[in-house]
Amino acid sequence: MKINNCGARFSAIVSIGEKIKKLSEENNQEYLYLNRGVNDVCQINLEPVIKRIDFNSPSIQFYPPNSGMPALKEAINKEFFGNRTQNENITITAGSMGGLDLIFQTLDVINIYLPSYFWGPYGHISTIRKKENRTYDCFDELKKNLSSLHKSAVVICDPNNPLGNKYNDEALLNLMKVLNDNGTVVIFDSPYRRVFCDNSDRMYQHLMQLQDVIIVESFSKSVGLSGQRLGFIHSVNNEFNEEIRLRILYVCNGVNAAAQNIVYQLLTSEEGKNAVREFKERTTTDIRKNIEFMKSRGLLAEEFYKDTEPRGIFAIINKSEEELLRNRIGSVSLAFFTRTQKEKAAKYARICVSVPHEKFIRFLTPLAQE
Repeated sequence: MKINNCGARFSAIVSIGEKIKKLSEENNQEYLYLNRGVNDVCQINLEPVIKRIDFNSPSIQFYPPNSGMPALKEAINKEFFGNRTQNENITITAGSMGGLDLIFQTLDVINIYLPSYFWGPYGHISTIRKKENRTYDCFDELKKNLSSLHKSAVVICDPNNPLGNKYNDEALLNLMKVLNDNGTVVIFDSPYRRVFCDNSDRMYQHLMQLQDVIIVESFSKSVGLSGQRLGFIHSVNNEFNEEIRLRILYVCNGVNAAAQNIVYQLLTSEEGKNAVREFKERTTTDIRKNIEFMKSRGLLAEEFYKDTEPRGIFAIINKSEEELLRNRIGSVSLAFFTRTQKEKAAKYARICVSVPHEKFIRFLTPLAQE
């Protein structure tokens, strides 16, 4: 048969994980899997939440509403937007990757601009959806070249994957307002932000005032449910919202109802809120300790955090992927995350710092002594 080749390829991170697993089995030794992109300090305790769900109810057994369960969208509005947006501006998606694919295929733009160090699927999705993509080094570069950004979209990932750097919120808002006023679409992809803050955060309430800003969110990172594949898109553009819902309808006819019910309980029930609070507290405590350990032992690649702070589930270590692997630590070479600075990036690796602190220092202490 003949096929249309999409032109993308499988992530190198998958093959790295398979390689480490094989080495662990052959050597009969423990490895630390810092190549993965999941919160692994602890798992969220779903047991009290699951007890509240009737899995035989029509809300789970039948097709879910195309744009998402109304009750879940109402809960998201309250939790993320302080009840200040319209529920119709929220569309439930199959994780943030599913949301990004919907956005990329729907936008009528010529170019999608990505950070110079970017998460690989941005490039692969734009390839599949036949969108040209370019990179930018810093916010000032975007501001200086506004005239070239018409008919374009800019992806802002903060805290960033792979760097794990967090910009000042004032700088973020300023940039997005400038781009919005220029008629440039902004895709604000921030799945790590809510790991570190709660519903007192006002960022999304500021962004919902901007017509050309699209918010992409995920419950994979903020509540540790990557396996449930659930997220949402927020936009105040009615035409855009109607189009993405049509595309959802004719691809999957709605998003997993069981996952929607689980997240609804996490956002609204006392049992769910307690589970989220405990998960975040334990996770952020060990992330903070792990980053401080890297700083104190000279392992953090400080040059990547000059105008930002390391605050995410990832960080850049000043060791190569090969050096880490010799110490039974999985990582991903920073060279995988850039097109323009591969030679420099090959000296560094991206590691996930969302792992138990005791295990982190046990594996990384020998590196600091080299």
